Amino acid sequence: MIMDLQNTTYISIQANCTVDTSYRFTYYKISYSVIFIFGVVSNATVLRRFCRMPQTYTSTAIYMANLAAADIFFVNSLPLRIYYYHNKAATTSNHTNDWSPGGAFCQLTFTLKYISLYGGIFFLVCIGVDRYFAVVHPLHQHLRKVRTARMRSFGIWCLVLALSLTLPFLYSAASRWNKSCLLDPSSKRHHTIILAALGLVQIAYLLPALLLLFSYCSILSVLCRLPHCRKIRHRCTLTVIYWVLVVFFVCFTPYHLNLLGYTLTQVCLVQSCGLAQVTKVLHPVVLSLASTNCCLNPLIYYFSSSLVHKEPTGSRGSASQ
Repeated sequence: MIMDLQNTTYISIQANCTVDTSYRFTYYKISYSVIFIFGVVSNATVLRRFCRMPQTYTSTAIYMANLAAADIFFVNSLPLRIYYYHNKAATTSNHTNDWSPGGAFCQLTFTLKYISLYGGIFFLVCIGVDRYFAVVHPLHQHLRKVRTARMRSFGIWCLVLALSLTLPFLYSAASRWNKSCLLDPSSKRHHTIILAALGLVQIAYLLPALLLLFSYCSILSVLCRLPHCRKIRHRCTLTVIYWVLVVFFVCFTPYHLNLLGYTLTQVCLVQSCGLAQVTKVLHPVVLSLASTNCCLNPLIYYFSSSLVHKEPTGSRGSASQ
C-alpha cells in the first residue's frame, strides 16, 4: 500500500513504543534484485512461448498471457525501487540530508506496483473461475470462449488501471509537499484518506479470495463424486487450482493482513504497541513476499501447459476442457 516506501526509522504509537527498522533498505535492495532477475527471465520466457503458439488459443491461455503481462509491469518498476532504496541506504548510513525522489517518481512506482499486484490477483481468480466452469458447468462453454476471455481481460485491465491510478491520486490529494513516497499515518490530516485507501485495498483482495475459494470448493465437490477413471482426466485442473491457491494465499494474504494491522495501529484505531511493532518489522518481509508472485506465476503456466496448448474439441473459439 502507500506506506511501503517509508522514510522514518522508528514508529511511535506511544512515547515508549519504538522499533528499529533501518534494515529495510538493504533488505529491499537484495530481495528486489533477486525478484527482478527471476521475474524478467521467467515472464519473458512465458510471453515468448505465447507469441510462438499457434492461433488456437484457449481461455486459459488468454488469462495466463495477461497474468504474465501484469508481472512485467512490476518487474519493470523494480530498477526504480532498487535505485530508491540504494539512495535511502546511502543517506541513512552517511547521516546526510534525506533523499527524496520527487512526486513523478512516486506516482510511477506506485502505479506500476498496483497494476502488477491487483492484475495478478484478478487474473489468478480468472484462471480459477475458468476451471470452475470447465468442471462444474461444462455445458456453459459460451462463457469460456476466447472472445469472452479477451473481453473479460479488457474489463479487468480497466478495473486494475482505475484502482492503480486511484491510490496514488489519494496520496497526492493528502500530501501538499513531495517530501517522501508515503502518507504519514500519524498525521490526523491523512486519516480519512488512509482509511479510504485501506478499505479499497482490502476489498480488492477479499472479494477475489472468496470467489477463488468458492470455485475451488465447487470443483472439489464435483470431482469427489466422479469415478476414478474420470478424475484422472481432471488431474491437470486440480494441479492448476492448487498452484493458484498457493500463489494467491501465500503471496497476498500475509501482506494484506499485516497491512490491516499496521494501518489500524498507526491511525490509533487499535491501541497496541506490540501489534504496531510486529507489523512494522514484518512489513518489508510481507511486501517482498507479495512481490514474489511475479516469479511464481510462471509455474502456473508450466503446470497448465496442457490446458493452454490443447486444441478445443469443438469450435476453434472454445476453450479447452
